[in-house]
Amino acid sequence: MRSIGTTDLSVFPIALGTNVFGWTADKAASFAVLDAYVAAGGNFLDTADVYPTWATGESTSELIIGDWMAERGNRDSIVLATKVGMKAGLEGLAPKTIRTAVEESLRRLRTDHIDLYWAHVDDLDTPMVESLSAFDALVREGKIRHIGASNHTGPRLAEALAISDQEGLARYVALQQEYNLVERGYEGDLREVVAREGLSSTPYFGLARGFLTGKYAPGVTIDSPRAGKASEYLGTERGPRVVEALAKIAVDREVEPAAVALAWLAAQPTITAPIASARSVEQLQPLIHAASLTLSATDLTALDEASR
Repeated sequence: MRSIGTTDLSVFPIALGTNVFGWTADKAASFAVLDAYVAAGGNFLDTADVYPTWATGESTSELIIGDWMAERGNRDSIVLATKVGMKAGLEGLAPKTIRTAVEESLRRLRTDHIDLYWAHVDDLDTPMVESLSAFDALVREGKIRHIGASNHTGPRLAEALAISDQEGLARYVALQQEYNLVERGYEGDLREVVAREGLSSTPYFGLARGFLTGKYAPGVTIDSPRAGKASEYLGTERGPRVVEALAKIAVDREVEPAAVALAWLAAQPTITAPIASARSVEQLQPLIHAASLTLSATDLTALDEASR
C-alpha cells in the first residue's frame, strides 16, 4: 500500500478507473471487475459525476459503484474518489456547483462521505478562494475527507496551495493528470510543484488509451471506442519504439506489456497510484500484475530511453 501525500489514505499501487462502467462494461461486468480488483487487494476506486454521461446520459459509474458497495457492505474498506466540474449543467468550480454536485454524488454512491474529491478541471472564471472555501466547508462537514486537483497547470496548482495556506483552507493533497510512456509532459514544472509541496500524483491514461497494452500494430483493427486516438501513436517515431521495448521486457518478466507500462509509471517520482480501467476481469489482470511488479534499473532505463 502507498500513502496519498501526507494523508492517512493508504491505497493499492494501481487505482481502478471506472469510466467504462455502464458504457463498455454493463452492471454485471462492472461488478465482476470490482470484485476481482478487491479480491486481489485493491481498494482505490476513481470515478466522476461525468462518467460516462457522454454515452449513457447519466452518471452510471457512480450509480454502479454505489450499488456494488451497498450489496457488498464494504464501504469502509474502499478509498473512494470522485470529481466535480465537467458534468453538463455542473461545469466549473463555483461554490453552488460544488455543493450541488457533491450532494448528488453522495446520493448516487450511497455513502455519507467521499475520501478524495477532485476538482476535475481548473475554473478560470471563479476566484480560487471561493472554490477552496466551498471545498473546505465540505471537509468541515465531513462530507469529503480530502481534495485533489485534476488538469491544473503548475502555476495554477501552486497558486491554489498558497491560497489554502494563507487562508487556512483545505489544501489539495494530490494531482491527477495525463502521464504515460508516450505522454511525458508532466515531467516539468507540474511535477516540481507536486514534489515541493508534498503532494501525490495519480495519473490517468496510464496506458495511453490502450496503446501501451501491446495490442496495437500496423494493420490491426481494434474494437474499442478509444482505438482512433490510441492508434495515432503508431504514426509517431517513438510509439513503435516504446511498444517494442515494452514487449521485450514483458517477455523477460513473463507479464503483459500493460503491466510493464504501469509498473514504469508507478516507479516514477511523485507517483502514488496510476489509474487504469478494465471492462472485464481478463483486462484487469495486467493491472493486478503491475501492482507487484518491480522493474530493474536496466528495465527502467530502457523504457525511459525508448520513450524520449
